[in-house]
Amino acid sequence: MNENELAQHQWQSTLQANYGVPAISLSHGLGAEVWDVEGKRYIDLLGGIATNILGHAHPVIVESVSSQISKLGHVSNFFSHPEVLKLASNLQEMVGDKSARSFFCNSGAEANEAAFKLSRLTGRTKVVATHGAFHGRTMGALSLTGQPAKRDPFLPLVKGVKHIPFGDIDAMRKAITKKTAMFIIEPIQGEYGVVMPPAGYLKAARERTLETGTMLVIDAVQTGMGRTGTWFGYEHESITPDVVTLAKGLGGGLPLGAMIAIGKYAELLTPGSHGTTFGGSPVACAAANATIDYLKAEKILEANIVKGQHLKSELAGVAGISEVRGQGLLIGIVLNQPIAKKVAADLWEAGFIVNPANDSVIRLAPPLIVSLDQLNQFILAIKKVVTSHG
Repeated sequence: MNENELAQHQWQSTLQANYGVPAISLSHGLGAEVWDVEGKRYIDLLGGIATNILGHAHPVIVESVSSQISKLGHVSNFFSHPEVLKLASNLQEMVGDKSARSFFCNSGAEANEAAFKLSRLTGRTKVVATHGAFHGRTMGALSLTGQPAKRDPFLPLVKGVKHIPFGDIDAMRKAITKKTAMFIIEPIQGEYGVVMPPAGYLKAARERTLETGTMLVIDAVQTGMGRTGTWFGYEHESITPDVVTLAKGLGGGLPLGAMIAIGKYAELLTPGSHGTTFGGSPVACAAANATIDYLKAEKILEANIVKGQHLKSELAGVAGISEVRGQGLLIGIVLNQPIAKKVAADLWEAGFIVNPANDSVIRLAPPLIVSLDQLNQFILAIKKVVTSHG
């Protein structure tokens, strides 16, 4: 029994079965590369599912976390600390609105739960979300998620949530009324297969929610932190939402989420109305601030656009690939056949970590520091793999 098989056995004997049993056990990483317990190297093109923005063991993350944990680890929200104040200011600047106020938590599901609760403080209770959306797996966030396979085993969920087709402007206009508290939407449906809305969809959503006085929530958990070439992913259509939810890449690999409310919605939470023990911890906030500072200093957002365009241009027209979609470094490679799991397994064997988002789509969400050389290695590999499957 090799080291990976031993890890599988231990996983089965100690952990619950909700994830299945991982085939590979990773031991360490550096940049956009990781090694398993048997010493095999992989180029990581998933980044902990869009989370390890600066890759693995990045010096600025290591230094910031090490320095902070040696001074102050956890304080609870009875007290402030310099890192949470800096991060809130950073996010306010990134949103581009001085009225923005942040609530910090630990994950995207928690951020969306906070937005759900915030919508109730508008005095309305009806919510509109989209088919295919993924907003988390806790009961409130799951009620917003538009995927029956994830929802059905846990029915009944929170009432009053209506799901509409993603990208359908007419359906959106009809569904959102003056009784609607919140419309929540992802700029790109990452978990569902990197599904892009038509041009103008977010702008139309902003117009309709303003007409009806509905809170527009942008779930930027996967598109956020510069992944699409802008900070949150909605800026491509020159809108400003009422609420932004953020997690994954925010902490540079550490657990951290945020619900950022803007304008009058920033005034709805009052003392005691919501909270969390670990949200906004000194260590996670230090990692987030270091990540943001590095992204700005190295002009990473601009580089993402170039890298994403390179992937699209190199894979366009490849036999077996019908489409390459997405923005920046959130990419969906659409296959002609429902063989994504086989293709992903072959790529893993060849030393590339990717994700079969569904039967026909390979999802890429690599560290933003991935090099063009590493992407070119992947391009050669997937061309070979897809060709081998006819």
